[in-house]
Amino acid sequence: MPVFDRIPVHTASPYTVTVGQDIVSESGEWLRDLHAPCTVQLVTDDTVNTLYADTVEHSLTAAGFTVHRFVFPHGESSKTTATLVTLLERMAEQEITRQDVVAALGGGVVSDLAGFAAAVYLRGIPHVTFPTTLLSAVDAAVGGKTGVDLAAGKNLAGAFKQPLGVLCDTATFATLPPREIRNGMAETVKTAMLCDTDLFASLENAEDLDLTAAVARCIRYKAYVVEQDERDQGLRQLLNLGHTVGHAIEQCSDYTLAHGEAVAIGMAVIARAAARRGLCTDDTAARLICTLEAHGLPTGNPYTAEELRAVAMRDKKRRGDRLTLIVPLTVGECVLHDIPTAELAAWITEGSTNQ
Repeated sequence: MPVFDRIPVHTASPYTVTVGQDIVSESGEWLRDLHAPCTVQLVTDDTVNTLYADTVEHSLTAAGFTVHRFVFPHGESSKTTATLVTLLERMAEQEITRQDVVAALGGGVVSDLAGFAAAVYLRGIPHVTFPTTLLSAVDAAVGGKTGVDLAAGKNLAGAFKQPLGVLCDTATFATLPPREIRNGMAETVKTAMLCDTDLFASLENAEDLDLTAAVARCIRYKAYVVEQDERDQGLRQLLNLGHTVGHAIEQCSDYTLAHGEAVAIGMAVIARAAARRGLCTDDTAARLICTLEAHGLPTGNPYTAEELRAVAMRDKKRRGDRLTLIVPLTVGECVLHDIPTAELAAWITEGSTNQ
């Protein structure tokens, strides 16, 4: 197996993220090293199903696993309780047991949905993840957050459920449309802004970027943060840079803006507001915004402060009348910044106009 990196994640249930190229075809042997042959509930969307599901199913079958496939329409609109219940009913019909495994093959919606199903079916069964998008590789597939959206907001129902392992084949990114690469670049830029000045510099000069190496660096940092704060009570909240405003933008757009696009706008809004308040320099905000734009990401906010504030009040990170924003101090260093919820609209207003 042509592995680029193996990254251990030392959570309460430890596992390893394997990163490489052209390795998804060996998923059966990889899983057999983690779990005895059993029944695998393979979960994927209709896009990824036509690209990689046959390859994965063939590999799993050859390694001694029995595979049942569940395919749902791609996109955030499928990340609902209705899809979740349909999947759970299918698993029950197929008599999936606690000795069996759920396998998520796809992007963030797939990993969130399949992981949540594994967390609640029979009060918890094992699962693994095969991320096929840049976004899921650097974000959704690692860390154990699973869930679905409710009508009131994004990811409002979910559970923490660490996988048995993650197999990340960066060769699958070659089949992504340019918009999906841009979507993942937003989370990559986010990680660099949080902790990695060298990665940020390579992102500023996009032509020199080694994408597989960048993915491994992002995963390694996320693993470190998750190990320190598995349940998202403190340090892990740093990973939400741009997300409070970004999730509100996503929902206001009725998910016509992709997650990465909305998070890019959210980061730009917070950076501009932080600069105006003297929490970071104009140069720090400008470097972040220019890097996002260099990767084709939007940075202008199309919604009013009141529209976004109303949606953000339902954000899962709100605690009573307080909300924690993640604020950049400089490239490679951000901090948690607690504010009264009443101040959020002012932050959005200040961050929605150019310096």
